[in-house]
Amino acid sequence: MTIQWFPGHMAKARREVTEKLKLIDIIFELVDARIPYSSRNPMIDEIIQHKPRIILLNKADIADREYTKQWIEYFNHQGMKALAINSQTGTGLKEIVNAAKELLNEKFARLKAKGVKPRPIRAMIVGIPNVGKSTLINRLANKNIAKTGNTPGVTKAQQWIKVGKELELLDTPGILWPKFEEEEVGLKLALTGAIKDTILNLQDVALYGLTFLEREYPERLKKRYQLQENPTSISMLYDHIGLLRGCLMAGGEINYDKVTEHIIKDIRGGKLGTLTFEKPKNVD
Repeated sequence: MTIQWFPGHMAKARREVTEKLKLIDIIFELVDARIPYSSRNPMIDEIIQHKPRIILLNKADIADREYTKQWIEYFNHQGMKALAINSQTGTGLKEIVNAAKELLNEKFARLKAKGVKPRPIRAMIVGIPNVGKSTLINRLANKNIAKTGNTPGVTKAQQWIKVGKELELLDTPGILWPKFEEEEVGLKLALTGAIKDTILNLQDVALYGLTFLEREYPERLKKRYQLQENPTSISMLYDHIGLLRGCLMAGGEINYDKVTEHIIKDIRGGKLGTLTFEKPKNVD
């Protein structure tokens, strides 16, 4: 299965991001803490070049805490500051401005020496769709400025937003890349809700999720779906979940579309606990 999703506004956003870079001091790159590698757009490195950056691992509350720590260490080793945050509750957000100040200390000292008056830090927030950029901005600004939604592609234009006296943010639409070279990257993005469900074969996505859980979190799988032991095949597991959840059609046949919906909803909604779908040691 090849997943591709590159609406016209994303191509436009890429051009606009490039044009605005000269106004920016620092980049806040927002990623999904459950898939910190797959939710990083490889085009971002090319676009922002050598600008200072902070990687913000959002949705850390629904990611496996131990792996989040490993990912922060991974990014630090790559020379990038990384922070775990939750834009919904505000956890970790106070550290963002302090980290930005630290990274920009030398730049602002040079400006001061040249007689330039102090000004707020100008930051650009970039990230793929549905990773929580608008929610983060609203949290930081303490008001509903940026439009939010549970579907990818809500933000379609850039806007400057003041955050107190120390920070100005340039919001950008979520930018995916034209084609995912690795099928598994596309499946992870789909499983966590970064790609519109309407363009996907959701059964493939659900099967990928179940296979991953059976391999990495078998006890969670057993507990959620009341299993004595894991079934010998994914099709048997699908049937079991269908019967357990009452996903039946006339005549008692299992409605596999409904089973698929249940599985994806459970995974996205944290019903199987905190999950991380990739480890730093597997991406190098």
